[in-house]
This record gives sequence, structure tokens and C-alpha cells, in this order.
Amino acid sequence: HVVLLGDSIFDNGSYVPGEPDVVRQLRALLPAGWQASLLAVDGAVTSGVERQLARLPADATHLVVSVGGNDALGESHLFARSCRNVGEGVALLAEAQAAFAARYRAMAAQVFGRGLPVALCTIYDANYAPPQGFVVTAALSLFNDVITRTAFGQGLTLIDLRLICSEPADYANPIEPSSRGGAKIAAAIAAFAAGTGKGS
Repeated sequence: HVVLLGDSIFDNGSYVPGEPDVVRQLRALLPAGWQASLLAVDGAVTSGVERQLARLPADATHLVVSVGGNDALGESHLFARSCRNVGEGVALLAEAQAAFAARYRAMAAQVFGRGLPVALCTIYDANYAPPQGFVVTAALSLFNDVITRTAFGQGLTLIDLRLICSEPADYANPIEPSSRGGAKIAAAIAAFAAGTGKGS
């Protein structure tokens, strides 16, 4: 029983009208008799995963978490801040990274504390046109560093959505996965659950 936790990367139904969302695509890929449940909520931030875990099915066997994009979005106001030099700007981003790290590690501890196999997903690069896209990708790398260090530090599987959703068609809009992108994400989750892969 695979349970999806986090935000609209999994809860993308409203962005793919008439097409299957991630959890439906995952169900189609899992072996007969397996289940997949969607606890992720569109718009959720890292601290919201605790509420999702409160609804965890008793028979859950695998947990997959994709969260952090909305935390990063909440810090986008920093792009408008005036700085005297590049170092000052980097320092502002470092403060945001440190705050995110504290929240993310606390969330991850609650998730892997359940004693089940866990996969953490990075935040994908999104689909903004240059030059905005370059800035967004660079800033997100600070948040993704937190996620990768957390996964590797705890021996958890990492599903790197930056490598999976790598084409414009993988996105329904600049920040949500399309049905095509969702199919790729579902395939990576199914491989993790089946023990045939450790993400990408």
C-alpha cells in the first residue's frame, strides 16, 4: 500500500482535467492487489505533512514524499530585495535555506519514524522561460541540497524529479506536472515500491 504525501506534485488532478492524475497512473502500474492512496494536498508546505501522516492508513507499506516547492515559493519575495553585492544576496538565500532545512528535517523524522520504506522527492526545476528559469533553478538548488542531504543521511531513497520532468511537455503550467510528467513520476514511484529502482 503506497501512500503519497506532500503537495500538488502528487495532488495534480485539477491541473490535468480529463486526464489521469499521478495517483491513478500509479495504481495502473502497481502489481495486482496493491493499493495507492493520495494524502498529499495541493498547496501544502513541509509542515503540513504532519497532518497528512495523522490520516496514514494502518496497512501502509511504502511512503513517498514530494514537498518543499511551496516553501520555496513562499520565499520568492527575496528576488525583489535590493542588495549591495552578490554576497549579500546569497546570504539572504542561505537564511531561507537554513529555515527550510529545520522544517524539512523535522518533517522527514516524522515520516521515517513510522518504520516504513520511504522515498523523498526533490523539487523539480519547473518550466519557466529564461532568464527567469535560470534564476529559479539556481535558487531551488539550495532547497534541493537540503532534501538530498536528508535522504542520503538517513539512507532513504531519493527520486530526483529534476531528471524525471526534464521537458516542457512534462508540465501543465510552469509549476505543476502534466499527465505526461505525472506518468514519469508514477513510474519512478512504482519502481521504488517494487524494489527495482532507487529513483533517478
